[in-house]
Amino acid sequence: MDVLTIVYLTYSFVSFYFLFFYLLIYIPHRKEFHSIPKPERVYSLSIVVPCYNEEDDIGGTIEALLKSDYKGLKKIIIVDDCSKDNSWKIIQDYAKKYEKVMGVQTPKNSGKASGAKNYGAKYAHTELIGFTDGDSYPEQNAISNMIGFFNNPKVGAVASSVFVKRRNTFLEKIQSIEYKMIAFARKLLGYVDAIYVTPGPLAVYRKDAFDKIGGFDEKNMTEDIEITWAFVKAGYKAEMSYESIVYSVAPDKIKPWLKQRIRWNIGGIQTISKYKQYFGSNRVGMLGKFILPYFIFNWVLGVCGFLILLYRLARTVFIKYLATTYSLQTQTALVTFRDINLTPSILFFFGVASIAMNFVIVSIALTRAKREDKYMGPGIPSILFYFFVYILFYPIILFTSIYKFFRGKYTW
Repeated sequence: MDVLTIVYLTYSFVSFYFLFFYLLIYIPHRKEFHSIPKPERVYSLSIVVPCYNEEDDIGGTIEALLKSDYKGLKKIIIVDDCSKDNSWKIIQDYAKKYEKVMGVQTPKNSGKASGAKNYGAKYAHTELIGFTDGDSYPEQNAISNMIGFFNNPKVGAVASSVFVKRRNTFLEKIQSIEYKMIAFARKLLGYVDAIYVTPGPLAVYRKDAFDKIGGFDEKNMTEDIEITWAFVKAGYKAEMSYESIVYSVAPDKIKPWLKQRIRWNIGGIQTISKYKQYFGSNRVGMLGKFILPYFIFNWVLGVCGFLILLYRLARTVFIKYLATTYSLQTQTALVTFRDINLTPSILFFFGVASIAMNFVIVSIALTRAKREDKYMGPGIPSILFYFFVYILFYPIILFTSIYKFFRGKYTW
């Protein structure tokens, strides 16, 4: 057996492991997927909204928060990070109009959402503290659906389901599929205490736990990943409320999309680098035993799969080129009937089986999201493009991110 076959079989085994892992978690929990624990009491809550050049969306975000049906929401703290557009004026207008809205401005631009978040957290004096991005729109019951998880004193953080708000361009429609897949996978990981991110568009934390871990790491490009790992390391649990829907504005053009995804990956690398010493450790619970290995193995899977695909394509093209050149020069037939082999190889079988299982998981995720998503779902062409084209860009972005990380050439 050649080396490539061994690598391919190993890759297939690990891929099937993760696919079966998702299905084995989903099947016994499918009936409770949308369940919400009822709050035992009303917890006081402040929501902090970082804002930088969000004049088109910040008003809508504030309006969405004001419509929240959670009675414990005491303060909406909007933090303008020295915007260059009309954001600060809009914030001030809302602060004058609504007693619940507080507008504050950082002394100087922090350059990252984490800086504005930490600055706004100083003004929060409630049992819980939540964060919403300046271009995100929580549904009316989104926050109230998250609070019941804090009945458990071990829960330090609760995540939401993030869906794409505007779906005018093809890129936005593709991302709407991606976001639903992420929400589905995050909920599944919650059943094994392995949630690794509480997303920026909407997350709620226990305030004393937030203060204990020191708030957000302002050096990290993805503070929502890092703070979740910090909570788990400190002994707290992270939960997810699938019923808590927040609509966020996704990039509608390739350049900002690429910049965002590279930032996400660099932040992930930073987080792995910060916590790498806990890999496999029992001292930090699921962070060492599952979250770190899961995070790393998923990246390795993506990279290996991409490299195998590149190799096989390059090898096929090269062999076809040599065969065609030889055939033309020697006037020999390129293919004869006895050369045709219709017996499928085991590698082909694994490939088809993997695609079929992935389709099953994508179908389940999109079906589940139909109940929550108020916008029209993606069409078949978008789903096929996502499955066969879009996800192939993941490894390319990861390679780019690794290169930028080691060069130290990255900004928010």
